[in-house]
Amino acid sequence: MVGEGGVNNNTWDMKIPPESNPSPFILRLNSNKTWFVAHEPLHKDIDTTKVCGVGPGMPFAHEVLAKDPNFGVIGLVPCAIGGTMITEWAKGTIHYTDLVERANASLRSGGKIKALLWYQGESDTQNQTDANLYKERLYKFFIDIRNDLNSPNLPIIQVALASGFNSTLEEIVRAAQLENDLPNLQTIDAKGLPLEDDGLHLSTPAQVRLGKMLADAFLNNFPKPIQ
Repeated sequence: MVGEGGVNNNTWDMKIPPESNPSPFILRLNSNKTWFVAHEPLHKDIDTTKVCGVGPGMPFAHEVLAKDPNFGVIGLVPCAIGGTMITEWAKGTIHYTDLVERANASLRSGGKIKALLWYQGESDTQNQTDANLYKERLYKFFIDIRNDLNSPNLPIIQVALASGFNSTLEEIVRAAQLENDLPNLQTIDAKGLPLEDDGLHLSTPAQVRLGKMLADAFLNNFPKPIQ
């Protein structure tokens, strides 16, 4: 989710597709919890341990605005940390706490949280136990985050893995993602989207496609309430 499109050998090619260009209608909450016009890489000051590139966030926002021109300004709140396991997002961990704090900061500035976009799980394909427990841990995370944001029906759109470290364990994690039964949870499948040369992360065109898939899932399943 941090966006590694165009990143190879720890270097970003700095090629930004039109679907990821800045727009005055797309803002991002930076690491200081201040709103600025969004630009790639969205997570540059959030996940500072690695090189970030193009991700699905900007294409998501552009597609929402293209299909619903009256949507208004979109505020993206990047919180992802690449290479993390679901246990690193359990309630009480630093990543979970940061996510809640950043989400609440967006609310204090007048925003409204419309959805959580979630793409994670490759690191949980390295160990049998972690793969087997993934669904239980993931669902607890979703329930906890809804409770702590005081939004029990918060729309969540998660991505089923496009890749993993172990093909057998990858399918266990993917099954947990695809066989969901929580309310207001939609899953889109990234399997088959083109990968970078590392065989693990999505390429820039794939990131753009994923962003549009996320937008379609958001607009088609969580319509705006009548004013």
